[in-house]
Amino acid sequence: MVRLRLDLAYDGTDFSGWARQPGRRTVQGEVEQALGRILRLGGPAQLTVAGRTDAGVHARGQVSHVDVPEEATAGLDGNRGPLSVDERLAALVRRLGGVLPPDVRVHRVSVAPEGFDARFSALFRRYAYRVSDAVGGVDPLRRREVVWHNRPLDDGALNAAAARLIGDHDFAAFCKKREGATTIRELQRLDWVREPDGTLVATVVADAFCHSMVRALVGSLLAAGDGRRPVEWPGEVLTRAVRDSGVHVAPAHGLCLEEVGYPPDADLAARAEATRRVRTPAGSAAGDAALENE
Repeated sequence: MVRLRLDLAYDGTDFSGWARQPGRRTVQGEVEQALGRILRLGGPAQLTVAGRTDAGVHARGQVSHVDVPEEATAGLDGNRGPLSVDERLAALVRRLGGVLPPDVRVHRVSVAPEGFDARFSALFRRYAYRVSDAVGGVDPLRRREVVWHNRPLDDGALNAAAARLIGDHDFAAFCKKREGATTIRELQRLDWVREPDGTLVATVVADAFCHSMVRALVGSLLAAGDGRRPVEWPGEVLTRAVRDSGVHVAPAHGLCLEEVGYPPDADLAARAEATRRVRTPAGSAAGDAALENE
């Protein structure tokens, strides 16, 4: 068997999220079917992903891996004679481009280094959330990726509120609790920048995210940014560590997975092993045995 790393992007609008679901159109389902067909696996491939995005959430920098028989890639030689591994994988990318629907693209396939696990080897996930407070609404050409907020937003208030959330905390107040999964996370970065066209972009980086965490954080910050709540309020909600009815989860279509970061190749296996350990209340372990993402 050989482990392949796939770097991919998708418009989440018409998908029921990443994860395969019976009777629903999902990113995982589309890519697995395409790989199974092209590599003649006798059925869908079995992908492992870095971040299981929710329905409507987009990705530019998603990463997954798949284990396939080494001889499966030999069929990519076609009539051109034996190809090198790199040539075969380039051919696979081209074939995927011809089979996959236009709202999902695999832009690179490579042989994964020893010890690589798309999910457990990751050091961080970086998301962006895009909001417009423009009078009259969002540019219609960006309506699928930018959320319209029908109140003026104060950049300074957004960042002042965000600063109170950074660090290693129990984010239970901003997560959908799942059995056997901890809500302790290390939020490494959370800040807002207004782009030249007026769009506000939140950059959110953490070792991992629990389910609905980014959108709940954004929802609380928007309330502080438009003056409905004081800038201290999101931090106070965090400290209470229980769901607050005042926190409204922001719409999915403003969220995009931009990047997944990994350590040097020599550290991949150790990182994966550490991440599989259940995080302690003190946050001393590097990961969680049941990581959930946006």
